[in-house]
Amino acid sequence: MSTTERPTGRRIAVASFVGTAIEFYDFYIYGTAAALVFGGVFFPSFSPLAGTLASFATFAVGFVARPLGAILFGHFGDRIGRKRMLIVSLVLMGGATVAVGLIPSFETIGVLAPILLVTARFLQGVGLGGEWGGAVLLATEYAPPGKRGLYSAFPQLGPAVGFVLGNAMFLLLDATMSDETFRAVGWRIPFLASVVLLVVGYYIRMRIAETPVFQAAMDRQERSRVPFADLLRRQPKVLVLATLSFVLAHTLFYTVTTFALSYGTTTLHVDRTTMLLAAMVAVAVMGALTLWFAVQSDRVGRKRVCIASAVLAAVWAFPLFWLIDTGNPLLITLGMVGGLICFAMLYGPMGAFLPELFRVRYRYSGSSFAYSASGIVGGGLSPIIATDLLARTGSSAAVSAYVLVIALVCLGALLPLGETKDADFTDGLAGADGRTGTDGLTPPR
Repeated sequence: MSTTERPTGRRIAVASFVGTAIEFYDFYIYGTAAALVFGGVFFPSFSPLAGTLASFATFAVGFVARPLGAILFGHFGDRIGRKRMLIVSLVLMGGATVAVGLIPSFETIGVLAPILLVTARFLQGVGLGGEWGGAVLLATEYAPPGKRGLYSAFPQLGPAVGFVLGNAMFLLLDATMSDETFRAVGWRIPFLASVVLLVVGYYIRMRIAETPVFQAAMDRQERSRVPFADLLRRQPKVLVLATLSFVLAHTLFYTVTTFALSYGTTTLHVDRTTMLLAAMVAVAVMGALTLWFAVQSDRVGRKRVCIASAVLAAVWAFPLFWLIDTGNPLLITLGMVGGLICFAMLYGPMGAFLPELFRVRYRYSGSSFAYSASGIVGGGLSPIIATDLLARTGSSAAVSAYVLVIALVCLGALLPLGETKDADFTDGLAGADGRTGTDGLTPPR
């Protein structure tokens, strides 16, 4: 099939899904390795607590780099097309991930080791900053009317599959290697294996044409010279509110899958396999419900489902750690499942909600930046904040209180935003139900 032909729904699903699955696999194996081994490999002179904090700090670098990637890829994605930027982001992310697996330990090359680690992590973040926005636009800008929620769920499934695949690799290595071998060389295998996934993703994305919505905008000469500046001038309030509304999603995911993994193994002394299995079960449930909630947002509206997520997350903040603190594998799993159900309820609709809030001329920039900037606090800082709160108070209750506060911030950010499910996506924001203003906010009555 020529790359200029309109692809089938199945091909759109695969192309938008495969890149996010690969790139989140890359991103999450770093988080797992940071929780399990990076302290000893790259910061051996630190105490266990300081080593964990240092590892999470390098983890946070990827989130700080995401907004830069969002602006960079968003600029060119809004000017020259979605497809090209998706290919570049995939190659950048994959190359940086393979590089992590090749970095010698601190004992081998000294301080250069953590410097190289931070550099590779930064490049990972830049790549992922451009990936998510482009992937959801590839899906939603091809979607037929009334099905943008469904189509946006394809790339939204990438994180679940990437996480399960990455953790499955770590579980296999944990079961077949001694702890000494795993810490010496075994942890590198998931990073090096990323090269295979990179080749597959590159091949699939090269076969997809530019989205019809973007092509139509170019045909109408609606290209912005500086998309991000145009965005800041025309929709600054929506950008801020959209960013704040998404912080909760990152907070929930990384509190459950990164902080809880470290907390369970180092503080509660639950074995590593139990924690990894509990996280995999929770993420598998999350993946299925992400699709379901995305479809429901086509029926009842994005905003309503997202608000329900914020309320449920506030309610679940304390039971989450009450269950994990028991040390019982089944209750730990139940706690994680509940946390990631809240995540899926917000994450599923957001694949369509964020792009719908912004006009097509700077849609890549707006949706990518809101997603990436929210990750600085929710993903990059949450494990650090949670670890610090635990160290200061000696209780997981402080971490639960932190999650509760983030849930309330999310709720406050969602309320002023308008409903977008019936918006004209070729231009955006003109809600057919009359409830969405031209700036993406709920107009005064």
